[in-house]
Amino acid sequence: MTKDELRQQYAAKARSIEADIRRLKRRASLCLGTELATFVAAVGCVVAFTVWGGWAWLAAAALLLAAYIATRRLDQANSCRTERQESLRNVYLNELKYLDGDFSPFDDGSRYTDPKHPFTYDMDVFGPLSLYHRICRTVTSGGADCLASMLSTIAHADPEGAKARADSRREALAGLAAMEPLRAEFMAAARHGHIDTEAVKAALRRTAELAIPTFALSPVAVAVAAVAMAGFAAAILLAALTPVEAGLPVAWGVAQFCAVYLICSKPLRTTAKAAGNLQRQLGAYAELISLICTTDLRLASRSQCGKRDCTAEDGAASKAFGELKGIIDGLDRRGNVLGLVLFDTLLLSDFFLVRRFLVWRRNYVGRMERWIDGVSEMDALVSMATFSYNEPAAGRAEISTGGGARLEAEGMWHPFLGERAVSNDFTIANNNYYIVTGANMAGKSTFLRAIGVNYILAMNGMPVFARKLRVTVFNLFCSMRTSDDLSHGISYFNAELLRLKQLIGSCKQAAHTLIILDEILKGTNSLDKLNGSRMFLDAIAALPVSGVIATHDLELSRMADERPDRFHNWCFEIGLAERITYTYKITPGVARNQNATFLLRNIIAEIAGS
Repeated sequence: MTKDELRQQYAAKARSIEADIRRLKRRASLCLGTELATFVAAVGCVVAFTVWGGWAWLAAAALLLAAYIATRRLDQANSCRTERQESLRNVYLNELKYLDGDFSPFDDGSRYTDPKHPFTYDMDVFGPLSLYHRICRTVTSGGADCLASMLSTIAHADPEGAKARADSRREALAGLAAMEPLRAEFMAAARHGHIDTEAVKAALRRTAELAIPTFALSPVAVAVAAVAMAGFAAAILLAALTPVEAGLPVAWGVAQFCAVYLICSKPLRTTAKAAGNLQRQLGAYAELISLICTTDLRLASRSQCGKRDCTAEDGAASKAFGELKGIIDGLDRRGNVLGLVLFDTLLLSDFFLVRRFLVWRRNYVGRMERWIDGVSEMDALVSMATFSYNEPAAGRAEISTGGGARLEAEGMWHPFLGERAVSNDFTIANNNYYIVTGANMAGKSTFLRAIGVNYILAMNGMPVFARKLRVTVFNLFCSMRTSDDLSHGISYFNAELLRLKQLIGSCKQAAHTLIILDEILKGTNSLDKLNGSRMFLDAIAALPVSGVIATHDLELSRMADERPDRFHNWCFEIGLAERITYTYKITPGVARNQNATFLLRNIIAEIAGS
């Protein structure tokens, strides 16, 4: 499938859903009119009964009231479906924006930006128009954190484990990518608003710690409650069918309500305070878990966890979140004073609500956080699978262990450039260094980032932007975007030194490292920069490190003449004639042409001409 075919598919689905939304809105108008008519007619029948008498009017009022209630419920279900369909339509419209290069509907992950991270800051993993910005479709904050952690972590200390995890994740993503309608349903849960995973976890911890009397769990208490309800019903029947005074059921009902309210009100208020306003978020989790465990999404996730059969756990998770949502809804309904009095008197609803909560807490509270973490992981995987689905031109990486830091790429390009990207072939051998020269804007930095970003994608089991890409498992450290920090008295040059110190420390801790550097020691003069760069490369060459280093300093390329077994020259050449031509193709050798003087000469000529 091409991107044009994807556009047509998404546009067709958005149009189909839009037609369904219009039909639902027409039904909503019909329901509203029916509700109004049946309610007015029911009131009219009651008035007629009071004026003319006759049980037929009362029966008609009861039927009309039942019709009103049924229509009201149908209207509520219709409203929920409309909301769901509108969210689903937005999913497809947002994917159309993605295909057109507009990532504004998605989270850019700026909060995860860390200039001290070994590679995410330099590789544009977080921030506007970043890799994360292109991938993220998460509907929970836990999913967003999980996705950020995946993109930030390469387990180089355990190559076999890292390879197994990447291969397993690739299988899971392939399965999820094929489930386009289910992924769309998952992402449509965004209609519940921002789902704050930590807030839900904190509320669950509070409910687990509540000091609530466990009397409601006692079989004796249940038996007493059953006898009380039966006795009240019997008192009502006796008063209606025998000479027994009506005061008996009234007194019984009042005593029953007061007893239940006084015993259960405090535990329920405490529970409501601990749970907070989580109805929508718990509803979202119940929906997501139900979707995971009742569809093939669960089967795809199984290959990712790879440790257990999730079927029983998923079923318990769906039941647990559904029951908790029902309990929270019951706590909310207590705000209706008339309903509270009626149901506490007739059915002891507060007592059974306390019992439902205690049973739920006993059965599930210890497992809730694990299930929430499972939803977070699936949330991240759905985002990654959607990215995979949206990039049909991307390929599959081959990962191996052993052999140090190696990379072999055929037709590799930077994923941010899209269809206008120029692909390149390149090979990195273990403990070898590649000095890349070229003019400004010739493509050096973009090429370096293409290496790093594709490696990050490969180690996360995601498709890579290359015809073929074979990599080993290694540590990655990049230094391409060093900046000063004047608030802490750190100059640009000092910041560079601190970054290089961090790099050396990282390389010493890892078995094998690939370093990607864009100009070493930019913050000093040319001769000092050259001498310092040579000194640094000589020192780092003694460690188990491979490197790709972009530079404008052509003198640094002489290291390849001195140590041709370890250092190699590559370049991005440009053509200088009446205008500059850029090929963006990397070739062996040292760049001969530079463009700064040429461009400056043209600017000066324009100034003189004006």
